[in-house]
Amino acid sequence: SGREVSLAVFSEHANVDQLDHAMVSLKKSMEWDEARFGLEYDLDIYNIVAVNDFNMGAMENKGLNIFNTALTLAKPSTATDADYSRIESVIGHEYFHNWSGNRVTCRDWFQLTLKEGLTVYRDQEFSGDLNSAAVQRINDVRSVRARQFPEDGGPMAHPIRPESYIAMDNFYTSTVYEKGAEVIRMYEALLGRDGFRKGMDLYWERHDGQAVTCDDFRSAMSDANGKDLTQFERWYTQAGTPTVTAEGTLDAAAGTYSLTLSQTCGPSPGQDAKKPFHIPIKVGLLDGATGAEIAPTTTLELTEASQTFVLPVEGLSKDAEVVPSVLREFSAPVRLEYSPPLSDDRLAFLMAYDTDSFNRWEAAQKLAMKVVLAAAAESSSGAELSEPPVALMEAFGKTLASAGSTDNSLLAYTLALPALSELSDAMPVPVDPLALVAARKHVKKALATTHHDALVALYDELTPAPGAPFSIDGEAMGKRALRNTCLDFLNSVDGPARAKAQFDASECMTDKLSAMAGLVAMGKDHPAERDASLAKFYEDADADALVLNKWFSTQAGEFDLEGVKKLTEHPDFTWSNPNRMRSVVSVFAGANLCSFHAEDGSGYEYLAEVVVKIDKINNQAAARLCGVFSLWKRFDEKRGAMMKAQLEVIKNTEGVSKDVYEIASKSLV
Repeated sequence: SGREVSLAVFSEHANVDQLDHAMVSLKKSMEWDEARFGLEYDLDIYNIVAVNDFNMGAMENKGLNIFNTALTLAKPSTATDADYSRIESVIGHEYFHNWSGNRVTCRDWFQLTLKEGLTVYRDQEFSGDLNSAAVQRINDVRSVRARQFPEDGGPMAHPIRPESYIAMDNFYTSTVYEKGAEVIRMYEALLGRDGFRKGMDLYWERHDGQAVTCDDFRSAMSDANGKDLTQFERWYTQAGTPTVTAEGTLDAAAGTYSLTLSQTCGPSPGQDAKKPFHIPIKVGLLDGATGAEIAPTTTLELTEASQTFVLPVEGLSKDAEVVPSVLREFSAPVRLEYSPPLSDDRLAFLMAYDTDSFNRWEAAQKLAMKVVLAAAAESSSGAELSEPPVALMEAFGKTLASAGSTDNSLLAYTLALPALSELSDAMPVPVDPLALVAARKHVKKALATTHHDALVALYDELTPAPGAPFSIDGEAMGKRALRNTCLDFLNSVDGPARAKAQFDASECMTDKLSAMAGLVAMGKDHPAERDASLAKFYEDADADALVLNKWFSTQAGEFDLEGVKKLTEHPDFTWSNPNRMRSVVSVFAGANLCSFHAEDGSGYEYLAEVVVKIDKINNQAAARLCGVFSLWKRFDEKRGAMMKAQLEVIKNTEGVSKDVYEIASKSLV
């Protein structure tokens, strides 16, 4: 409309030199929402205030957003590329709440996903449009799998629209936010981008200035497109992650490929039996001989327990097999299985030829996951670890050789092994965390040994010249991501010299922190280099709170329990600041598998002590820490029993908050 809006970002005086990125991100958010959804800001002022002591990430108060400094402050010497991206995303998220949360808000707390799931979807789309859509999608899926899938499979599982609660704070969950966003994305998969926009327009038109429900949103999507979405409501009422199984047969004479899709969903608390979901499955077909796409992406709607879809096949090579590419773009939050399971060679084929960037990455992850989980099984049984199969070695080499012809960020993600959190979720019960860590290290070392020279050459090629200007554009971030991925592999076979050189030469936080993390990980064998890098990093931090959080968290992810306890005795540590507490305790419990899951149970005892301690000053933070114990049934009998015992201690503590009590009591069921 051309109307002027006054924008301002506030912080303590010492931090004002770190506010520019937040302001740029806010302007981008406003421009994007007008272009993508036709939504203009309605006030003449918009303020953001950054504060150090804030429990949450941010809060969308109309015209005056309150932000955690961790999601506001950034400059090259203090913020990593991930920090820059996260700040851009969250600034956008809170701005987008002006419509999806403020102008149209929730009738009651049970409808929380109405504003949060929708707004997460909007900030994901914003980040994807401004940067790499493929990389954004991978990041979103990794987060869902690492956080939400385990939540959906444990005692705290709940639908995105919960039926009841003791403490509402406990339902600011990955299910409500991230699975909620995936549910919104499924509307777009079913209706198409234009149809989804029609539904959004009708939603704003009908409900601007109202407090509404998830059903109102679904009705707007249905009415705007003349589409029956009655069954789709089950995504709001049923918990759990469905498993979709795909099995196909080719009828060469008829020129068709029959794809049978089946769905199941196991029991959840209070929900023993589930009805079939309405699931959009995006599918493409490839020629097994040439890799050419013989059927472009189409969206199949799975609404029954099992359905067979007949797809036309054109241009198939003589005697060639059809290779299905299922769940393209991760079109639904489900676990996908193939019958029969995909072989290593078939996964390598999809890595090389699939036209869907997500499924190329997915094939790489599944192949690596198969290998790591097989090695973990060997480690658990006490057997000698086998060398990784040729298919993985060759596929890794081909991917590495593609540098220069593909997006560097996407290449970095494709080369990286699955995260321990994803591996833990995929590992059959009982999970052996120590075996998992050993197996992942073994596979990483084997890949680095075989492809050492290529990794070194690529690392050197990506090394910036001294004094090169710093940039946070996609190309620069991609180069740093790929270079540091190479460094991570090389650290597993070489000594500390390369990481130390990078640390000493680094002119930005991304490269400096990656180098220090490598040196800390090598600390048992090379303590002098570890200690020197930690001392220098601490000195350079110059008391900057967010930089010190990185210093604490890097150590908490690697040190043994005694080392972690010493971190909490450091003069710069405080229990009262949520960011500082999380930088040590949350990282220890969530990322330091070896120390937290020590066989004597000392890690569990320590966390329980911290939960009780923190509960007296910050019950929300304590409840989140307590949630780490909720998956105790997935571990071996001894570990499970020790985790359960600590839940009993927490639950029975006199004066325990209702937030913590709810998590502990539900986890024990």
